[in-house]
Parts: sequence; C-alpha cells; structure tokens
Amino acid sequence: MHPRIFARSAPDRPAVIMQSGETLSFAALEARANQAAHLFRVLGLGLGEGIAVFMENALAYFEVCWGAQRAGLYYTPVSSRLTAEELHYIVSDSGAKALVFSSSLTERAAPVLSALGGAVRGFAVGTADATDMVLAESWERARAVQPETPIADERAGSPMFYSSGTTGRPKGVRYPLNEEPAEAPHPYSEFVKGVFGFGEDTIYLSPAPLYHAAPLSYSMFVQRSGGAAVIMEKFDPEEALALIERHRVTHSQWAPTMFIRMLKLPEETRRRYDLSSHRIAIHAAAPCPASVKRAMIDWWGPIIHEYYSGTEGVGVTMINSEEALKKPGSVGKPVIGVAHIIGEDGEELGPGREGQIYFESAAAFAYHNAPEKTAAARLKGKPNWATLGDIGYLDEDGYLYLTDRKDFMIVSGGVNIYPQEVENLLITHPKVNDIAVFGVPNEDFGEEVKAVVAPVDWAQAGQALAKELDAFCRQHLSAIKCPRSYDFERELPRHDTGKLHKKALRERYWAGRATRIG
Repeated sequence: MHPRIFARSAPDRPAVIMQSGETLSFAALEARANQAAHLFRVLGLGLGEGIAVFMENALAYFEVCWGAQRAGLYYTPVSSRLTAEELHYIVSDSGAKALVFSSSLTERAAPVLSALGGAVRGFAVGTADATDMVLAESWERARAVQPETPIADERAGSPMFYSSGTTGRPKGVRYPLNEEPAEAPHPYSEFVKGVFGFGEDTIYLSPAPLYHAAPLSYSMFVQRSGGAAVIMEKFDPEEALALIERHRVTHSQWAPTMFIRMLKLPEETRRRYDLSSHRIAIHAAAPCPASVKRAMIDWWGPIIHEYYSGTEGVGVTMINSEEALKKPGSVGKPVIGVAHIIGEDGEELGPGREGQIYFESAAAFAYHNAPEKTAAARLKGKPNWATLGDIGYLDEDGYLYLTDRKDFMIVSGGVNIYPQEVENLLITHPKVNDIAVFGVPNEDFGEEVKAVVAPVDWAQAGQALAKELDAFCRQHLSAIKCPRSYDFERELPRHDTGKLHKKALRERYWAGRATRIG
C-alpha cells in the first residue's frame, strides 16, 4: 500500500498528528510530497541520487521523505544532535545533493553548506522567508511553487540510514534500488502490517526522534496502511500516557529507557490515564532488562512485543509477552532469516554455546563507500550469512539471547555510539598518551560512555584533566557520544602486538552481571 491510496479514499483523514496538535491529512501529504518530488527534479536530482534531512520531529519530515521516496532517491536522516563536523561527514559521505534542515539548526547547517560550496543545495524548514540566507532557501517557498501532481518518472526510492556494522565512524546502509513503481508494496512493510495488524484504524504513537530507523520507518509503514502516526516532538513520560488517552492510540513503539522513565512515575500518575485503546506496544533499539519488561506487562497487560534486528535488515527475531515471561532475557525466535552462532574458529556452535550471531538471509545491503566493511560483516565462504556484530547464544528451543558486542558498540538509550570514533578524537589531545572508550552500566539508559585514559603526565591525572577532555570532546562530537566519566590508569593493557585489551578493562565495570550489554 501507499499513502497516495488514502489521499484518494480518505483525503481528510490525518496521516500525521504532532504532539503540539498540528496535523497533516493524507490529501495534504500527497500534495506536498508531489511538490517535493518536483523540486528534487528541478534541482537535477535523478534516480539513485540522494538528499540528507537534518531536522527535529516535524510535519515536514514526512513530506520530504515521501517526496524522495516517489522520486527514486536515497534519503538520509541525520541526527539533529550532531555537530557541524559530524553533519559534514555524513552529508559528504552519503553523496547528498540537497540538505533539508530545520531553521533552528541553521548554526550547524550553514558551515556545512559553506564548506561544500554549490555541490549541496540547502533548504531551511520553518521559516517563511529565507531570502536573507546566502546559503539556503526557504523549503516552504521552494516547494509551494511546484505542481501538486505526480512527477512523470516516479520510481520507488529508499532510506539510507547511518548505522554501525563495524567500529569507527558510522556508515550508510544502502540497498540497491529496484525498478518498482513508487506505489508498489514494500516487503517489510507488508510483513510488519501482518504481524502487528496495522490498518486504517491504526493510531500509532512514535515518541522517539524520526532520524532513527525504526521511528521513521514504522511511522511510514503505518501511513502505507492508512493509519495515523502521532509524533512526539520530545519524549516526556507522562505526556506519552496522555497522548495514548487523547488520541485513542492503538499501537506504539518504545526504547527500554522510556519504559524505565514511565515506571518511575508515581503510581497515581500512572493510573490516571485511560490506556484501554492500546493493543500493541513494540520495543526494540536496546536490550530491555527482564525485570523492566515484567513490570510493563504487569502494568499494560500482555501487549508488549519485542524485536531484535538492525538497519542492515539481515534478520529479525520477535518475542511476545507470554514467551518473554517464560524465556526472560531472550529477544525471541527468528522470523526473518535463520540464526547461526559461530565460534572463533568459524565453526557453528550448538545450543547454549556463546559466539557471534549471524543471520542467513537474502539481504543485499552494503555499507556505502566501505566495501571492506561490507565484506567483514559476512562470514567467509557464506555470502548469505551476515552479522550485526553481536554475541549471544540460542537455547535448546531456538530462542536467541544477547550477551555482548564484538566491536564494543555502545547503545545508550537506544542510540548507537561507536567507541573508536571517540577514541580517534581523544587520542589527538596533547595530554593523552593512550585511551580506551567503552560502555558501562547505567540504570536508566542501559549503558553510558566511559573513558579510561593514560595521560602523558601522570601528575595531571584527575578532575581538571577530565573537564578539559570533556570540553575538547564536546567541541567536536555531539554530547551523547562524549564520555560521562573518565578514569585514569598509568598504562592501558595491550597485547604484545600492540592491540588494546579493552575487554579486560571493561570487565571491571560489568563484574557480576550475566551479560556485558545494558
């Protein structure tokens, strides 16, 4: 299905409802998306080229993305929390020819557009007149003069989210575009629709930023099914409950840290709202402590569903509430792809034995501009077996459990953080001789970023140096990537080869826990 279908059959039905009360009907979404597609063609963007979207949650997010989808483009959502330096990297690496950004983010978007010269066209959303902006135009004005009818050469486009896959800077996960028309059914959308029952009566609450893969993709899946996506500008635990009551929300999706914050509300507050319309609550993005899931099931009933997957789409596991109570800690059984556990010698391991998790599937993803990373994600001799880099095991009933991450990726509140990116920055500070960055337990967010530093001068180890390193990190990276705390060691453990023995350092902070992930 496609939102265009409902622009014809139910034009006044809301496709998007913002927390603020703003709405966008299916008819308006169709008209604006067509205008966006025409604008992209006027800019010279042809099939297979790309744009980047640097915005907070807003109605315009959907007109931009649906416009790119029907113009056969790759659209790359970029976190609104990134610095100009980080934004520059993704815009450049993705090959985007246009950057659509919130006017409130101009301070970070402007230097990127300046550095890239005329190679990238800039459009500011949320300002009626951007004529005083040398580097960008008003998105609304540029779009509004375009036709509201479809472009002549429509073709299905695709998102290109930036994800992990390996250590170091994130890379775009890119799927080859097919020759399907824009309105052709989306295979994963059809799968999700069947599993969760998305339909024209669906009211879907999305409390997370749309620059993440699941919030944007699932909201668009709901719109493909004729339902409405209720979008929070910023998550607040009590406001989320109020929105479920106000809009009679039927479906929702959460990160475990949101569950934790809602569970910490006073009992009186939690019981104040009518949640009887709520049929399906999905969660993913990070491991959910079994005690938290049990508490949510006690509160909301057996409507909690978890899935484990990645932007790469190599496989999916799912587990419902009844199974989760019987198999606490499991992320479920594979429903897309076949799971395999592989040992360090490359051999497949049996039930209960811990190794690297691979999924056998037909997923044709590649990491953009990184063939070596694409190859590293696949098992040698098994081109259809790919990994997200996680460690775990299958039990005797085929349920998957996650226990660690091969490449030490940190997931804090559902956000992926790549330690090597932080290490590569901090090692350039003149007072740092050696550095290790990894995740340590955090009660609310699952994990938080920890740095262990070997200073050039041991006499400088302490709070003053920690503050100096924090300021240095925040100058170049978004705050969420920067370490929450710094510890100091005279020397970090390294193998004879010079390789950092990070696991030994990290184990000190995870001692006594069954897994090394939050």
